Amino acid sequence: MTEAVSSNPALETSTADKISTFFYRHWLFIINVFFGTWVILPWFAPVFTVIGLPSVAALIYKIYSVQCHQLPERSYFLFGPKVMYSMQDINTVWPYTDFFRLRQFVGNADFGYKIAWSDRMVSFYTPYFLSGLWMAVSRWRRRRKTGNPQATSGWRELPVWLWLLMLVPLGIDGITHTISDAINFGAGFRDTNAWLALLTNNAFPATFYAGDAIGSFNWWMRLLTGLLAGFGTMGFILPMLEDVFSTEMKRTAKEQAAAGTKN
Repeated sequence: MTEAVSSNPALETSTADKISTFFYRHWLFIINVFFGTWVILPWFAPVFTVIGLPSVAALIYKIYSVQCHQLPERSYFLFGPKVMYSMQDINTVWPYTDFFRLRQFVGNADFGYKIAWSDRMVSFYTPYFLSGLWMAVSRWRRRRKTGNPQATSGWRELPVWLWLLMLVPLGIDGITHTISDAINFGAGFRDTNAWLALLTNNAFPATFYAGDAIGSFNWWMRLLTGLLAGFGTMGFILPMLEDVFSTEMKRTAKEQAAAGTKN
């Protein structure tokens, strides 16, 4: 009877070490590729629509619909006369005001086509990618300056309390929008912002208070709170990951060196 061939533990360990070493060494590149793809892909939904690949665009819209409401009045548009449209503008060609029907509007040849997630998602997730690139540049400059190919970026991890504090404005803005939409979608207190007009004695133009257009209060809040939370999150997570993977890289190198000495 033929004896089964046993596995080679040394080979398995060597392969596992190579995979681990590759990941520890290139973890930032892997993260940047992932987040770069994640934040750029929604912008290609309008592109694929315009170049005659609507099925690909539809797939992108579907993927991101799980994560985002995709309401057109809170989304950016490409290939049209405006970057953002009011609900009144949209209703001229898409006569629906309920949440679920409204989010299905992706645009047309006259309006242009919306990207696959809202302006809030753009402001929140784009810092994930930008922070990764920033860390990569910082690390490259430090390695070049010190001559140490294993040097880290030198970033210090944000304190937990500061990171959580940077999330609070986004939470307040998002929760108040949700409550406003639940009470009176399209005409709630975050749509009119009459309370803000009263507090500021109408010091700003009417377009600042009502709606979601670029330059409005709602747009500014989604932009600023998203950027603050996004950069804060990566300021907390990236240095922590760098420390973990740098430590693992050093440990693996020592173990491999020790194994080589024994052999």
